[in-house]
Amino acid sequence: MTMGTTTQAYGEPWYWDNRYAHESGPFDWYQKYPSLAPLIKLYVPSHHQRILIVGCGNSAFSEGMVDDGYEDVVNVDISSVVIEAMMKKYSNRPQLKYIKMDVRQMDEFQTGSFDSVVDKGTLDSLLCGSNSRQNATQMLKEVWRVLKDKGVYILVTYGAPIYRLGMLRDSCSWNIKLHVIEKLVVEEKSGHPIWELTNPVPLENDGRSVEELLGKNPDVHYIYVCTKDESLKTSSK
Repeated sequence: MTMGTTTQAYGEPWYWDNRYAHESGPFDWYQKYPSLAPLIKLYVPSHHQRILIVGCGNSAFSEGMVDDGYEDVVNVDISSVVIEAMMKKYSNRPQLKYIKMDVRQMDEFQTGSFDSVVDKGTLDSLLCGSNSRQNATQMLKEVWRVLKDKGVYILVTYGAPIYRLGMLRDSCSWNIKLHVIEKLVVEEKSGHPIWELTNPVPLENDGRSVEELLGKNPDVHYIYVCTKDESLKTSSK
């Protein structure tokens, strides 16, 4: 299977069922929980908040959150294979819930039922497949719907602002802050990070200011912290 064929299948349940049927240990896209924990704690300060992890896969990220004190972490994935495996693995952890669900249609969840949504690579996966823009927009609208007003959508992605800001702003009414983290965190690495994780990167309208601050094609993951703001939707009418 060519890389092009593989990435185009990222939005299909059969691809992920097949992948997880043959993948043993946990795999975390982009970043593991310890590296993102300072940012999660900044925007999800209460351990009592209800958190949704979209496209959870077999990641240990949610386990890390529960180990850190979070009490209600709901995980969804389009693959029944991985959901069944994770339900079995964490059957003794009531703080972790696993549900098979398509992020483009999360009808099982009531509007305004989550304090935060975390996404590591799920939007990116949809953008690799067919009907990418339509599927991504459907997902973003569903994420916005299930969030409480002033709830946060934390999107971890390889997509720079010039590729993601417009899509986020066009989809829903968000207040958006940008953070960055280096892709490869090497413990022996000396010196300071390219940008402090918990400090937002100044954003101008099209996001091109980020390149001026960080340089061209910086080796980072971009983290968009999108706060749902229903007042913006009202004022834009």
